[in-house]
Amino acid sequence: MKRIKVLLAEDHQIVREGLRFLLEAEGDFEICGEVETGRDAVKMAKELEPDIVLMDIAMPHLNGLEASRQILATHPRIRILILSAHEDDAYLEHALDIGVAGFLIKQTSFSVLTKAIRIVATGKSYFCPSVAKHLAQYEKGAGQGSVHKHHSAQLTSRESEVLQLIAEGLANKQTAAELGISIKTVEKHRQALMDKLNLHDTAGLTRYAISAGVIESSVQSTTD
Repeated sequence: MKRIKVLLAEDHQIVREGLRFLLEAEGDFEICGEVETGRDAVKMAKELEPDIVLMDIAMPHLNGLEASRQILATHPRIRILILSAHEDDAYLEHALDIGVAGFLIKQTSFSVLTKAIRIVATGKSYFCPSVAKHLAQYEKGAGQGSVHKHHSAQLTSRESEVLQLIAEGLANKQTAAELGISIKTVEKHRQALMDKLNLHDTAGLTRYAISAGVIESSVQSTTD
């Protein structure tokens, strides 16, 4: 029997170790890699080409949703299964628009997780019951044209990366170093973000990032 290759993307080491131990004990899963940042998830997904990426949302520097978008843009065959501590509408709507194959909350039992991975690996989608309720409401609202999408500004991948780093409190110089681009380029992206979102300061960008599910509300910017 062909084993399902799984890449674990989770920033808490103890959670990754627990998932690896439990999944490998099942016998039909192969943990091909572990990463703790969204940027590493993108890199390793391209290198390892797993069947499934088990993706946390709240990861430093590049969140799981943006990482998922970048992975699917170049490797649409890879199936993304979100495993998040949150089921906010902003996260779910963003995930659905990206095209993830499933969405689970971390309160989900391990038996449901293994079921979800196996289902998603066959090409189908899986959403845990509480998320499925949100999904039904979302699709109903979308059909009626009444759903307001926080992320409708259509940010580029680079703009989304810059937005997260700004919202996490990194100064332009730090953002430039993290992304390997010039400070001038960061400033251009920052201005483009403000123009697109009609915002005028770092606090506004941070509030937007939280409302759009880019970062958690516990992450606060300390720079202007």
